[in-house]
Amino acid sequence: MSTNILVVYKKNHEKVHDQSISKVQQVLADADEVSFSMRAREAVSRADFIGRDLVIVVGGDGTLTSICHNVDAETPVMGVNSHPRKNDPEGSLGFFMDSTVDSFAQDLQCTLEGKAIVNTLPRLQATITSTSGNIIKTDPALNDLLIANTHQYAPSKYRLQRGGVDEKQQSSGLLFSTWLGQGAWISYVAELSSLKADKRDADSHYFCVSRELANGQCAMAWTNKATIITSDMHRGYAVPDGWDEYHFNRGASIKVALDGPTLSLLTFNRHLS
Repeated sequence: MSTNILVVYKKNHEKVHDQSISKVQQVLADADEVSFSMRAREAVSRADFIGRDLVIVVGGDGTLTSICHNVDAETPVMGVNSHPRKNDPEGSLGFFMDSTVDSFAQDLQCTLEGKAIVNTLPRLQATITSTSGNIIKTDPALNDLLIANTHQYAPSKYRLQRGGVDEKQQSSGLLFSTWLGQGAWISYVAELSSLKADKRDADSHYFCVSRELANGQCAMAWTNKATIITSDMHRGYAVPDGWDEYHFNRGASIKVALDGPTLSLLTFNRHLS
């Protein structure tokens, strides 16, 4: 039976990326019992992911996080770094991209034979309930999820409830992060080491950080409890992985928890968790 593959690639007309895309395409064309479709990140839609046996992302971490919300828990994802930093200081670190163009043929064969390392990664998700009772779930977030006032010059006002915590805050916004999301920008806004977070709890716990404007203190948590936010903002938004925005108004309730669908990410040299 043929393996049905979707290839999503970063298209920015830079020579190094175009060359990488062409090499990946050639390897797939030469592979036995493989059928595949190529889609630019800017043109891909949810329908492109349905019925696929494998999704291959060619680019950097940003390319992967921008499209992986379309991938369900059952479909494995393989990341190919099209411009590795180890070859060029201007390239991509590619934390989630464990394959390169040079190793792609070997890594693809490893995947087709079921020998790749399968990392089951938890994802954050926000559930927004409006005052009229409408319920909207955001896309799942692999790295981080921001909740803030859409007007960046205005404070984010809300009531926060989590476990035994119940307080009103005015802050610059709330930033939630998975364990692996420490590699994104949450590490620049908080000293997470003081929380004594343990990666053995990464499947059940997440970070929550807010910088309270009244006293300038940073409120932090490493928790497995859902966070409930009641908006006191005329307009706020939830932004998973810096991508789509989900807007809400005053009185809306937003639940954030590590209960989004997991992501099955393939690696070949190391476990991510």
